[in-house]
Amino acid sequence: MPIRGVLFDFSGTLFRLEADEVWLDAALRKAGAELDETVKANLLDQLTTPTGHSVRLPDHLRDAWHRRDLDPALHHKIYRHVLNSFLEHDAAAEEIYAQLTSPANWFPYPDTADTLRHLRKTGIAVGVVSNIAWDIRDAFTRYDLREDVDAFVLSYEFGAMKPEASIFRHACQAIGVPPDACLMVGDSEVADGGATALGTPLAVVEPLPTTRRPRALLDVLEAHDLR
Repeated sequence: MPIRGVLFDFSGTLFRLEADEVWLDAALRKAGAELDETVKANLLDQLTTPTGHSVRLPDHLRDAWHRRDLDPALHHKIYRHVLNSFLEHDAAAEEIYAQLTSPANWFPYPDTADTLRHLRKTGIAVGVVSNIAWDIRDAFTRYDLREDVDAFVLSYEFGAMKPEASIFRHACQAIGVPPDACLMVGDSEVADGGATALGTPLAVVEPLPTTRRPRALLDVLEAHDLR
């Protein structure tokens, strides 16, 4: 069946949190805190860990980590725990958390705009399906891309997370395309691969820094005869 709709993951697929040492230093200065270079490097590693991998947490918090994208309050709590394991300064931890969830610090991949606009121009419906605990729509608005997405299905709003089939089924319904006429594009074979249970094929891209992945999304379109 010809593809009539494309579902995209958000983090590591269309956008990426570009947290680097300059970004972290600015947040620390704003809060009046300091960290040595080794601790900063370890903290950045934790903050930019791909979602398919678990950060280092005590056993009693591991379940909360896996459920964090269903509840903004839980997301805040679990990330504050991670941040406070590096920082004794509460104001610094809160400032870094605020920056993590700020649309200003999420950047589209170089081919995100061309990909979304090409699909809209050619009449292919587009949905964004994300395990996320904050509203990502403003990130799209910042880059004039919100109108290129027909539906946003966010785990904290919907009440289920990838790879559960229900969130993909809802996304397909939201864009008005049956699952077997959709393509799922994401960075996780486990989470995004849940779509295959509905007969939706999966295309996987690597969640590399934006400067190192110039056209993976366009390559996916070409591989599936959408460009």
